[in-house]
Amino acid sequence: MRILVFSDSHGSSSRMRDALMLQRDADLIIHLGDGERDLEYLGEAVAGRKTVQVCGNCDFCSMLPENEIVFAGGVKIFCSHGHTEHVKYGREELVSKARAAGARIALYGHTHESVTDYDDGLYIMNPGSIRNGEYGAIDITPQGIILLKMKV
Repeated sequence: MRILVFSDSHGSSSRMRDALMLQRDADLIIHLGDGERDLEYLGEAVAGRKTVQVCGNCDFCSMLPENEIVFAGGVKIFCSHGHTEHVKYGREELVSKARAAGARIALYGHTHESVTDYDDGLYIMNPGSIRNGEYGAIDITPQGIILLKMKV
């Protein structure tokens, strides 16, 4: 199973479209906030694919949740923009919430800095900002979980 992870598009849906065209076999699309309406402009590129979104600090008047738990490929994924976990000052709060939820993967955005990390059973990813051409891919296979930094 392949999951595409986007964050911080800030109105730049064209970069997401480019990534989606390159990754036509992705099963799930996760957007981690700051551009919640950007997926609406992708039409055919997201048609038939499951999408999950959380709100970011720049998604004003959003009705989206701040955090979301997703099950994909038998794996529990904690999704957050990260501003409510104060990730610009460290990932401790994010990691704590993800562990409390029983997640194996923690996803966040907000800092615009791409990160892939592993901490005692928890995979951690920030895809960076798709506005800058950065996004993430997660492969969940019988052999394990692989976090990939991607660029368009």
